[in-house]
Amino acid sequence: MGRLFGTDGVRGVANADLTPELAFALGRAGAYVLTDGRERSRLVVGRDTRRSGEMLEAALTAGILSVGGEVLSVGVLPTPAIAYLTRALGADAGVVISASHNPVEDNGIKFFSAEGYKLPDATEDRIEALLGEANLPRPTGAGVGIRRSVADAGEMYLKHLRETLGADLSGLKIVVDVAHGAAYQVAPELLRCLGAELTVLNDAPTGVNINVNCGSTHPEGLQKAVRELKADVGLAFDGDADRLIAVDERGEVVDGDQIMAVLALAQKEKGRLKGEGLVATSMSNMGLELVLKKHGLLLVRTQVGDRYVLEELLNRGWNLGGEQSGHIINLNYNTTGDGLSTALQLLAVLVEKKVPLSDLAAIMPRLPQLMVNVPVRQKEGWKENTKIAAAVAGAEKALKGRGRVVVRPSGTEPLMRVMVEGEDAGLLRQIAEEIAAVIAAELG
Repeated sequence: MGRLFGTDGVRGVANADLTPELAFALGRAGAYVLTDGRERSRLVVGRDTRRSGEMLEAALTAGILSVGGEVLSVGVLPTPAIAYLTRALGADAGVVISASHNPVEDNGIKFFSAEGYKLPDATEDRIEALLGEANLPRPTGAGVGIRRSVADAGEMYLKHLRETLGADLSGLKIVVDVAHGAAYQVAPELLRCLGAELTVLNDAPTGVNINVNCGSTHPEGLQKAVRELKADVGLAFDGDADRLIAVDERGEVVDGDQIMAVLALAQKEKGRLKGEGLVATSMSNMGLELVLKKHGLLLVRTQVGDRYVLEELLNRGWNLGGEQSGHIINLNYNTTGDGLSTALQLLAVLVEKKVPLSDLAAIMPRLPQLMVNVPVRQKEGWKENTKIAAAVAGAEKALKGRGRVVVRPSGTEPLMRVMVEGEDAGLLRQIAEEIAAVIAAELG
C-alpha cells in the first residue's frame, strides 16, 4: 500500500476511500502527534461546502475529542483562513476538510502546524504510523475533549485582510466567481467592503455543485461575464479559495505565472520583495523566467506542489512564489496560498498603476505550452520505465534545446501529466501525444 498522505494531505472519494472511520483515526493520531501528546490541545477545524464535509468533520472532531483535544470549529471558510486562524487563536494545529479544485465526490483532510504551515513529510508519516495505534490516550469524564464554535472566525480573517492589504477599490467594476465553494460569503463581503462595484457568480452552494463548470479551473463563464458587463477585472477562486485566476478587461485569462510576474516587479519597486527572485514549479512557463531575468531577478523551480514552493521559500528566506494554477504564496501576508490575499495584492497594483490588467499581464511573454492528462491504473514505477524514459528523451531531442518536457504524476488524482513547452505549437501537440500514448500503454 502506498503512502496515505499526498502532496496536499489525505484525499479520496468521500465515504469510499476517505471514510468516517479514517477521518476519526486521523483526528486521534493528528491531535496526538501535533500536540506532543498533551491533553486539552486546541485544533482549529474548518471545511468547504461539499456535502460530505459535515460527515467527515463530525468524525474528525470525534477523534480529536477522544484524545482529550479541544476543537475550535469555524465552519465553512477558505483554507488560508484556517492557516491564519490557527495562529491568531493560539491553537496547536489546524485542520481543513476540503479537496480544493477536485470534483464534489472527492474530499480531503490536511493539517497545519501551530505556525500555520503545511506539515513536512516526516510529521505526516508519524501521524500515518499511529492510525491503528490502540494505546493512544482515551480520557474519560472531564478529560474528554470539548468542541466550541467560533462565531466570528470569518470576520477575524476578513479584518486581517483589510488591515494588511485593504486598498480603495471604489470605481472598480469586478466580476467574481466563488465556485460555490468556501469563499462564497467572505470574498463578496470583502470586495464590497473595499468599495468595488461587484457582480458575483456561482455563490449558491448546494453541497454538490462546488467547482462544477465554474471557478479557477473553468473560467469560461467568468470570461463571458467580464466581456458582457464591460468589467475591469474578473476573479476566479477554486473550491477552497487558496487559488486565484484573473481575467482581464478583454476577457482573457491571466494565470498564476502572469500574476506572480506582476506582483514580483511591483514588490521589487517598493522594496517588499525578499531575496533575489521568486520560487515556482517545473510547470511554470518559460516566459516567467524571461521577464524576471530582464529585471535582474531569478526564477527557482521546484517539483509540483505548493508545499515544495513553501519549503524553498523558507530555505532561502524569500517571500514570493507559487504555481501557474494560481496557488500563490506571499509570506508577507500568510503562510500558505491565499486566493483572497492574492486578489487584493493584484487589485492594489491595478489601482496604483491606473492601467488595464491586460497591460500589466503583457509584461510576461508566454511560450506555447501544452498539457495532456493520461488516466492510469498506477503511478508507481514510472521513472524506472525505460519506454517512457525513451519517449521523453526523443521529445527533448526533437525540441533541440528550445523547449521543455515535464512528465509527472498527479498528487491527487490517478493521472500522469505530460507538459511540453516550446516555440512550435504543432510540434508540441505531436510530442505530447506520442509520450501520452506510451504512458497509456505502459501504465493505463
